[in-house]
Amino acid sequence: MQADAVVYLQHPKCGRSYWSNYMRAVVQRVSRSQVSANGEIKGQIDLGLLVLLGVGRDETEADATYLAEKLCGLRVFDDDTGKMNRSVQEVGGSVLAVSQFTLYGDVRRGKRPSFDAAAPPEKARQLYEFFVEQIRGAGLRCETGRFQEMMKVELVNEGPVTILLDSRKVF
Repeated sequence: MQADAVVYLQHPKCGRSYWSNYMRAVVQRVSRSQVSANGEIKGQIDLGLLVLLGVGRDETEADATYLAEKLCGLRVFDDDTGKMNRSVQEVGGSVLAVSQFTLYGDVRRGKRPSFDAAAPPEKARQLYEFFVEQIRGAGLRCETGRFQEMMKVELVNEGPVTILLDSRKVF
């Protein structure tokens, strides 16, 4: 299958067609960010990237590896001339990765989001953890939130700089 191909699949439970989605990330350049659950801070960084990560039904470890590599090399930090030309690794920054299945909220057919294209929790957890290990394997400090818990995410977005990534290069 081509990386940019649009694929329609049939949902295994309801039979409804849906667009095959892949790993998605909303990446924000931050001067600080933290995530808490149940009133306790679970992850916290200063300079770096906040990554809201959504895992779709059709994900593989290859998708997670691609996204992690792209993220580690993403040049969104300013160089000495003020041009976005440095990666999180080059500036000595960290990553805060937060699982967010709501990135797969589909409201094309109404106002209440459908999450049919999101991966089931056990698969999403495995690929989220794999993604985090890829980031750490690249030598970056990577903090996390709590999977499948209600969290509060705080951030100071510098720029603001927000980038959307998709493992199949849809956008």
